[in-house]
Amino acid sequence: MTRDTPVRWGILGTANIALKKVIPAMQRGRMSRVVAIASRDLAKARAAADAFGIERAYGSYEELLGDPGVEAVYNPLPNHLHVPWSIRAAEAGKHVLCEKPIALSATEARALLGARDRTGVKIGEAFMVRAHPQWAKVRELIDAGRIGDMRLVVGHFSYYRRDFTDIRSKLDFGGGALMDIGCYPVMLSRWLFNAEPIEVSAQIERDPDMKVDRLVSGLLRFEKGQASFTCSGQLVPHQRMNVFGTRARIDVEIPFNAPPDSAARIYVDGGGDLAGRDRETIELPIVDQYTLQGDRFSEAIRGVGDVPVGLDDAIRNMAVIDALFRSAETRRWEVPS
Repeated sequence: MTRDTPVRWGILGTANIALKKVIPAMQRGRMSRVVAIASRDLAKARAAADAFGIERAYGSYEELLGDPGVEAVYNPLPNHLHVPWSIRAAEAGKHVLCEKPIALSATEARALLGARDRTGVKIGEAFMVRAHPQWAKVRELIDAGRIGDMRLVVGHFSYYRRDFTDIRSKLDFGGGALMDIGCYPVMLSRWLFNAEPIEVSAQIERDPDMKVDRLVSGLLRFEKGQASFTCSGQLVPHQRMNVFGTRARIDVEIPFNAPPDSAARIYVDGGGDLAGRDRETIELPIVDQYTLQGDRFSEAIRGVGDVPVGLDDAIRNMAVIDALFRSAETRRWEVPS
């Protein structure tokens, strides 16, 4: 097996994100081959296998993990099943790319460390945005001093879906806006500052019936600046990220769900014209960030490069999310731990 040999992937479950985004994207990749899919309902697994031309379909997750032809698994199961099935996959000798958030808490996420260290497999969190070249460009601009000294990151991510049957509406399963989409601006803020926040604060509004957080405002204080974000599962769909420096700001047009069929755009604005008429527009090539995510993880399995968002990074992100939830309860600044 060489560095260029594609990795054979199995999919745990038939979640929408797997069927609509990840599987078709990985099938277009250079280093990823989806060879098996499992569901607790064999008919669903077979239907998905037929739709995507996948070789093998299983009626249980255990059967897929026992398949010697599967090298790595993608875990898009509901949040409360991320850690249990990722551990079982690792103990079966499979590398694991797990959907975000990787766990229900940092404490739970740390249980994955033992499985990783015992088995020697790679475990990563599926923040596909980190594979997109628009974010590599943002980091390049910051590192080159294009905006001066970076002082502030501001983000917003929202959609509207109030559905009692949706998995994101179930508190015990890790539902709510912060776990579902607030994790993106938290992760990117940490990555852009290349540091962990010293302390965080949050305000949370919960759905009166389902009790999940439906509107969250968060503030992260870093040694060299601040990050703020809002997220909601019950607001008009919108997303944006801005990075502010002492000389200019970077505006990322579609920061999280960058379309796979059109160019991504970021803007650099020096503030000379408040209407933005003198801003610089930077277009990035058309790519599918899910394809790139699969290929980067597969390359890491073959010994080329690193997992885009590794387990240690994932645990630190969960620690910040934990602290934000604590702050909303205590009404105080909280230190991630």
